[in-house]
Amino acid sequence: MALQYSVAIRNARLDVVETTVGTSPILRIRSGAPPASTAAADTGTVLATINLPADWMLAAANGTKDKSGTWSDTSADAAGTAGHFRIYRSDGTTCDIQGTITATGGGGDMTVDNTVLAAGQEFTVTAFGLTAGNA
Repeated sequence: MALQYSVAIRNARLDVVETTVGTSPILRIRSGAPPASTAAADTGTVLATINLPADWMLAAANGTKDKSGTWSDTSADAAGTAGHFRIYRSDGTTCDIQGTITATGGGGDMTVDNTVLAAGQEFTVTAFGLTAGNA
């Protein structure tokens, strides 16, 4: 039998993610596939940079945790097709989370309003959430 955790433990594990990353992290949208791990060097071109809110995730509930507030960039850094994202601590160098990007409804780890960006284009993250396993 697989381990099972209460909702309280699942929520606490998710809330530790936000605590560990800290306040006001930096989200970078990049082209191409993500690196092998968060410790690996960046890959792809930075297409957009978003300074996330100080309280960037909602409190965990029912084993899930979703983005808080609006995550958008009023002017994309470069033209290209978004392939992955990385979330860095406020120092801009320590990457704690990375994943794939698709357009809304595409099934990526993060969904955005448009995956093909032109330099200077406005860009919005439509959904990002975390789900704790072992329910």
